[in-house]
Amino acid sequence: MTEQKKPLTLIKGHIIEAKSFSDPVITENGWLAVEDGVVQGVFSALPERYAGAPVEDYSDKLVLQGFSDMHLHAPQYPMLGMGMDLPLMEWLKTYTFKTEARFEDTAFAREAYLRLASELVNNGTTRVCIYSSIHTDATLILMEELERAGVGGYVGKVNMDRNSCECQESTLQSKRETLRWLDACDRFSLVRPILTPRFTPSCTDELMRWLGETARERGVFVQSHLSENKKEIALVKELHPDCEQYWQTYDKFGLWTDHTIMAHCVHSDEREQQAMIDHNVLCVHCPDSNINICSGFAPVRRMKERGVWVALGSDIAGGAQLPMLQVLTCCLRMSKARAIATEGLEPFLTVGEAYYLATSAGSRYFGDRDGFAPGNPLHAVVLDDAALPPSARTLTVKERFERAVYLADDRSIAAVYGSGRRIK
Repeated sequence: MTEQKKPLTLIKGHIIEAKSFSDPVITENGWLAVEDGVVQGVFSALPERYAGAPVEDYSDKLVLQGFSDMHLHAPQYPMLGMGMDLPLMEWLKTYTFKTEARFEDTAFAREAYLRLASELVNNGTTRVCIYSSIHTDATLILMEELERAGVGGYVGKVNMDRNSCECQESTLQSKRETLRWLDACDRFSLVRPILTPRFTPSCTDELMRWLGETARERGVFVQSHLSENKKEIALVKELHPDCEQYWQTYDKFGLWTDHTIMAHCVHSDEREQQAMIDHNVLCVHCPDSNINICSGFAPVRRMKERGVWVALGSDIAGGAQLPMLQVLTCCLRMSKARAIATEGLEPFLTVGEAYYLATSAGSRYFGDRDGFAPGNPLHAVVLDDAALPPSARTLTVKERFERAVYLADDRSIAAVYGSGRRIK
């Protein structure tokens, strides 16, 4: 029997890879070979074996890796830009819980999530780790719309059985609905479930213990929040006096394991950072949110130097910007503010380093290797910077890339590829 050939495509353009936490590797007018949706390699000259293969020609355009938004709240999409003068705990009570409660209405959920999924794709975000609300049906709608749009990743039905105003469930209801949701997730191929205790203050010990047992029994990852705000940390200490540090409130219930995601970590000290390193916990830096809600400046450079696994998240709607290009530039600005505050003792991040956090650092969570590594599913964004302001001289490709990071928006995105196929 003759083996059927797999479809082969060549993408031509200036290929920009985040192969490490440093300057990107640029292959000018190179070739990105993709077979059956899987990257085969990046080449500066076309190998003979690919002669005659179909070409998607983006000559002189910038071919970036697809962005991974590793922390965002889908039901907060309708409240983008609201309540930005309030600190975290007051913001949650005044705006967030009221908005999330609306997602009991499945028609409203469908409308909001259809638009959210479309906007993610239009801005080059091809994978997410995303929170839904407490509502099982709305969570399944979110998964449907992400999958239909071609966005992959992990989706969590949120668990909250205390201190959560309009969004509070009973402990029994939270358990029952979580199981109903998990049992309905087998039909999805691009998105998978992730257990999501909102954060320690919103979950009783009984619920946290049950979630830890469920994570272990079903082999499901976990996402939550950690050390975002000083008032939050004080409340956690009051609720769990037996724990010296915030992270231990997850660990004692079996929720602090390999590939656990913890958003923010603004005030995590060296001991908490070491616990992340020891357990391969992913810290998601959310710069726009941390500024808007006045949580503080996360020590990203210091965490990276110590070996903490760090990626980026928009954290909408604490973060008011959904496009990862804007999150990336906010990350750069925050790092410069921290460099100023430390009088240069903690150097600011470069564009290449922030690009790594927005792409490869997050894609590792999904099993990829850094850059456009052979074997990775194709996730790519093609930027056309021709409409940006004219330059007084000819720019290098690296200069064009750095300028596009700051200036490009969805109008500059010529194409998006997710999970091996073109989705825009």
